Amino acid sequence: MSEEARAALSAAGQLPDAELDLAEVALQFARVDAPDADWRAARDLLSRIARRAVEEASADPRADAGDTTRRAAILSRLLHGEFGFGGDAETYDDLRNANLLAVLERRRGLPVALGILWLHAAEAAGWAAHGVDFPGHFLLALGHPRGQVILDVFGGGAVLAAPELRALIKRIEGPKAELRPGLLVPMSKRGVLLRLQNNIKLRRLRAGDVDGALRCTEDMLRLAPDHAGLWREAGLMQHRLERIGAALQSLERALELEPRGEAAHRTRALIDELRNRLN
Repeated sequence: MSEEARAALSAAGQLPDAELDLAEVALQFARVDAPDADWRAARDLLSRIARRAVEEASADPRADAGDTTRRAAILSRLLHGEFGFGGDAETYDDLRNANLLAVLERRRGLPVALGILWLHAAEAAGWAAHGVDFPGHFLLALGHPRGQVILDVFGGGAVLAAPELRALIKRIEGPKAELRPGLLVPMSKRGVLLRLQNNIKLRRLRAGDVDGALRCTEDMLRLAPDHAGLWREAGLMQHRLERIGAALQSLERALELEPRGEAAHRTRALIDELRNRLN
């Protein structure tokens, strides 16, 4: 089952970003880690969410006409209210919070995992929406003629204006932090999915499971085969695991993709060190 899911991830890796099905790819990532889970029931639930989003959108002329406030209210009522999805603040670091199969079953998850469900519903309704790469806390943005409306899906879809965003960045980075350019950068679909998996990778690394973190990184590379940073991370983990030949291949691939800059300079130095060890 895991190999079937990995093949699906590799196929998704060949698609342009706009053609990716966020929820479906996240489901395949989840199948790799939970091969015995009922993924067909999870897919059925995703279909139900999409159908209900279409029904709710078509029943609200103001939302259909572009009223972002109405759209936000519909998504909150649907995902948080009707289906009962919410943030898991009590066991935040539980790996299940980043596995879409478990999130669909438990109705609890990390901000980015919940965000994928909100983006899935918004896309089904035909509404412009994207993830926001806010530091330490994934957010969602709904398109608006006068700018985007930011929602906190972890908090049930609360709308975050400048004062709330300022309070959030202070909570994450400390009392001296302030809003700055670049905090609300839109994320690609690939970026959202990689952020989801990055949660798993980092938690495994913190637990000392380098081999598990490497497997996660290798699966991320199936979706993003030209991501130089992921190749570097894979090489560093292979180095820690004393897989020197594999580390050299990964680091050399990173260098091919990103031959300039400070990271490339450090990568060359490590490649030279590893080659000397082999010789």
